Amino acid sequence: MDFRRLLSTPVTALALAGLLVSGCSSGGSSAGPAAAGASASGGAPESAPSADLSAYYGQKLTWRSCGAPGFQCSTMKAPLDYTKPKDGDIKLAVSRKKAAGPGKRIGSLLVNPGGPGGSAIDYLQGYAGIGYPAPVRARYDMVAVDPRGVARSEPVECLTGKQMDAYTEVDQTPDNSGETNKLTSSLKGFAQGCEKHSAKILPHVSTPDAARDMDILRGILGDKKLNYVGASYGTFLGATYAGLFPSRVGRLVLDGAMDPSLTSLQMNRDQTAGFETAFKSFAADCVKHKDCPLGTTSTADASHRLEAFFSRLDAKPVPTGQSRKLTESLATTGVISAMYDEGSWPQLRTALTHAMAGDGAGLLALSDSYYERDSKGKYANLMFANAAVNCLDLPPAFKSPAAVTKALPSFEKASPVFGRGFAWAALNCSYWPLHATGTAHRITAKGAGPIVVVGTTRDPATPYKWAKSLASQLSSGTLLTYDGDGHTAYGRGSDCIDTAINKYLLDGTPPKNGKKCS
Repeated sequence: MDFRRLLSTPVTALALAGLLVSGCSSGGSSAGPAAAGASASGGAPESAPSADLSAYYGQKLTWRSCGAPGFQCSTMKAPLDYTKPKDGDIKLAVSRKKAAGPGKRIGSLLVNPGGPGGSAIDYLQGYAGIGYPAPVRARYDMVAVDPRGVARSEPVECLTGKQMDAYTEVDQTPDNSGETNKLTSSLKGFAQGCEKHSAKILPHVSTPDAARDMDILRGILGDKKLNYVGASYGTFLGATYAGLFPSRVGRLVLDGAMDPSLTSLQMNRDQTAGFETAFKSFAADCVKHKDCPLGTTSTADASHRLEAFFSRLDAKPVPTGQSRKLTESLATTGVISAMYDEGSWPQLRTALTHAMAGDGAGLLALSDSYYERDSKGKYANLMFANAAVNCLDLPPAFKSPAAVTKALPSFEKASPVFGRGFAWAALNCSYWPLHATGTAHRITAKGAGPIVVVGTTRDPATPYKWAKSLASQLSSGTLLTYDGDGHTAYGRGSDCIDTAINKYLLDGTPPKNGKKCS
């Protein structure tokens, strides 16, 4: 329902051409605890250590083998409420793969794939810990923590599998008051389910909370500074950390950057335009193929054909070979899912061809992948945590259906194909049981070392202008541009991007600000 999901899609291997392997250890002892209650938009509270947090920074982790060979897991504790650190703990799942050499160990490299709601541990064990360049893995302990409320870290729960099936099928382009009422009822039911099943943790899953957890982990691991690669929403998490703890910033890579200065309305509208840009790239490629289901004449014609297909589904969903039918909302999600990675375009062409012929199984599979629904009908908690974090971090984009209706022209201008659906999806936080604790703000992180911000020119989920904005806000930001398609850039086939980031991670030398790659 909420398309403001910002999750990196990893590929299977990283290009290693031009890799530089020189570097030096960050060394030193870990910094101590920070005061509770600091603002992410202001300076770090490092000059005022809090005795209440000392026990958390001083805890010792017990590691055990887990997952794939070579990985270890443990559990750390953090305050459930940083404003009242004596009032109870939250347990967070941690995993690592130790540096194996050759070369001198630099320290720990924390990774996060985004979301919010994406499992960092799954990303580590399924990709980063085995797919990052070998020289990087040789000299860093590769580390991940599932953020609070996510996956293994006391996950937010909201709906059953059957309830989620119904929720994802609801019409997100209502044509009348009856359909609008069904949509708002669905959004209210989702929020009520989260409150019913996760009331204790819901107030404490904000991005600043997760950033403070990362600093505790940094201290536990014995690193003086935090080295970090964050993708997609993970860039907002990393930037928030830098705003809170600028002098503890080590080597930070923020790939597929978010702009923290945007309101929820601005963010949703920008992302709408981003997916329109990505769809035009897909359409331009599609019409070059004789089997393109959207025609072979122009991107404009392809757009019209997709809009017409969505309209037909709105009136009459198509079968999928199972009990669920392909609705307009599920088909839209399936198309959106393929916009994250141009490697999915052939699959999307095939899925659209079959769906237009009356078999919606392929598009339904793409939609299920987006929502992390397995073949047995069970959903991961990605979408639950996604809403919980987003609705705490920023006030809602809209306060009522009337506000959505008023904004529809601007969304449809941003994307004739996706605009209406994105506008209505942005209503979700209006019914959230808690008021937002965060607001849009600039992050400068004055005093931090160089921070590499990476932007992709035709990124659907995190538009390129967001990267430019974040790099300009950060006092030590340096912008690295990938002129290409898909979501995020590191490890997606550009030797130029990978070499620049690898060099930064291994010897601390950032690319020249404004460097462009293809």
